[in-house]
Amino acid sequence: MANGSGSQKTIRKAIGALKDTTKVGLVKVNSEYKGIDVAIVKATSHDVVLPKEKHIRTIFSALSATSPRADVTRCIHRLIKRLSKTHNWTVALKTLLIIHRAIRETDYNFPEELISYSRGSNLMLNLSHFRDVSTPEAWDYSAWIRCYALYLEERLECYRVMKYDINRDQLGTKMLDTPGLLEQLPAMQQLLFRLLACKPEGAASRNSLIHYCLSIIARESSSLYIGISNGILNLVDRFFEMRHSNATKALEIYKRASSQAEKLSDFFQICRAYDFGHELRLTKIEQAPKSFVTAMEDYVKQSSPSSSLQNRTVSTFFFFFYLYKV
Repeated sequence: MANGSGSQKTIRKAIGALKDTTKVGLVKVNSEYKGIDVAIVKATSHDVVLPKEKHIRTIFSALSATSPRADVTRCIHRLIKRLSKTHNWTVALKTLLIIHRAIRETDYNFPEELISYSRGSNLMLNLSHFRDVSTPEAWDYSAWIRCYALYLEERLECYRVMKYDINRDQLGTKMLDTPGLLEQLPAMQQLLFRLLACKPEGAASRNSLIHYCLSIIARESSSLYIGISNGILNLVDRFFEMRHSNATKALEIYKRASSQAEKLSDFFQICRAYDFGHELRLTKIEQAPKSFVTAMEDYVKQSSPSSSLQNRTVSTFFFFFYLYKV
């Protein structure tokens, strides 16, 4: 059985290499964008290794704001097509990784172009039916890849709502007014919900490529929660002057933030078990006393659509967080 399994893996590896070589040959002959297409095929090859930086830089150059729009559109189209056509976990994961890094490392033009490209499609990175059934391990990898795709999809949705990347500006929520907070905080919390679902299980917890992707997600979790926490501080500062309808929404946001803080701590514990976890700056949340939540609930119960408290007796004193380096 062991020899048979090894032979099957060797055959699959050979077939994957043949597919990559054939694909490169075809794009060299038929494509008007040979440099971009070849870089995408090579960066998302069937080899179970990280994409080479030279191929990633070629792709990022095509996605930059200074590139012709045709190059940007072509590059996005090829990446999405590569993702939608493959049944191989390695190709799918590396394609998602390149998209993720492009969102982080290129200018704001790329996520805006992605959102524009996806208009008319509910889920551009839809991998809900993705399955690589070649091995039992590939099944576990596929499950994690589906969660990763949902996280990236939600990341784009959060960008669409907020008009900026929370990972590049965690202070933006400090300056929001009440309507802005009630719109943006739920979007950020939904993104954190998708992030927390990216906990690898089974064979996925032992895969080096997944570990690399997870290390990026973990770094983003700290930035995301700092942004949420800044928004919550702002929200709390305004809470006891809110109309009943807004206070009701704000209370639910606050409760969800507390719940997610506990889950984020668990997520950090998982990340610390991996090699990359020792180098992360992770956020620790100090929970507000239960009496503060009770005061918020009492305000919602006692208030009416036309009432507000004239005297702000409770403030951000009860909610604080701090950073520490692992």
